Amino acid sequence: INKEVHTGQMIGTVVPAESGKVIAALENGFYQLDIETGEKLFIANPEENIEGNRFNDGKCDPAGRLWAGTMSMKGKKHAGALYRLDPDGSIHKMIDSVTTSNGIAWSLDATKMYYIDTPTQKVTTWDYDNETGEISNPRTTIEIPRSLGAPDGMTIDAEGNLWIALWGGSAVSCWDPENGELLRTIEVPAKNVTSCAFGDDDLGTLYITTARSGTSKEDLEKFPQAGGLFKTKPGPKGIKAFFFKGEF
Repeated sequence: INKEVHTGQMIGTVVPAESGKVIAALENGFYQLDIETGEKLFIANPEENIEGNRFNDGKCDPAGRLWAGTMSMKGKKHAGALYRLDPDGSIHKMIDSVTTSNGIAWSLDATKMYYIDTPTQKVTTWDYDNETGEISNPRTTIEIPRSLGAPDGMTIDAEGNLWIALWGGSAVSCWDPENGELLRTIEVPAKNVTSCAFGDDDLGTLYITTARSGTSKEDLEKFPQAGGLFKTKPGPKGIKAFFFKGEF
C-alpha cells in the first residue's frame, strides 16, 4: 500500500502498534496516527516547556514500550533526553543531558540496551530489565573513529550484531557489540546516511535511509541520489520489529 499521511510536523520516529495504528514521536511530542483515516491523536509532550527541541530517533523495546529521544534544533549540547512511553500512557525520562539522541536496539536475550548519542562517537550498552523497563550500568562497548563518520540510526541482526548508519561516512557499518570489533562496511551512494532496518518477508533486505540536507553542492554532484532510500541483501537477516502494546 502506498499512502501518505501528513503530520504537519517534523517526524522523529514511527512505530507500528498492535492496535493497527501507529505511534509517532513528532517534533512536538508523542502522537497516535490512524493510517487509514489520517486522524492524529496527541498523547503528550514531555518537553512542552523546552523551546527549540524536537524528537528524533526511537524504537519499541521487546515489551512494547516506545523509547524516543530529543535534540536541540539550535545545536545546543546536552539539551535533549531519552524518554520511554509505556502502553498505559505514562512517560519516563530515562537518560538526561543528551545532545543528539539516535540509534537504539536491544540484545537478542533482552538483557541489554544499546544506545547512540551521536556526538559521543560511541555505542553505550546499558543493562536492561525487560519486565520493568529500567536501565542501569552504562558502559562504552563500541567506539567509532571520526574518520568513518558519525553514528546515526541503528538496528540489530539475528546474529546479535549491530548495523549503524554513518552520517558523513557514506556507509553502514556492522559491529560486534561484545568486543567492539568492526565486522564489515557497506558503501552507500550518499554522504549522509541516517538509518537502516531489515525488511521483506524473510527479513533479509537491509533498507537504508539517507539525507539530502547537510550535503554540499560539490557532494551532491558526487552523490546525486542523496536523500534516497536504498536496499541491499547483506547476508545476515534481521529480527521482527517490536510493536507498541497500547492504544489511546
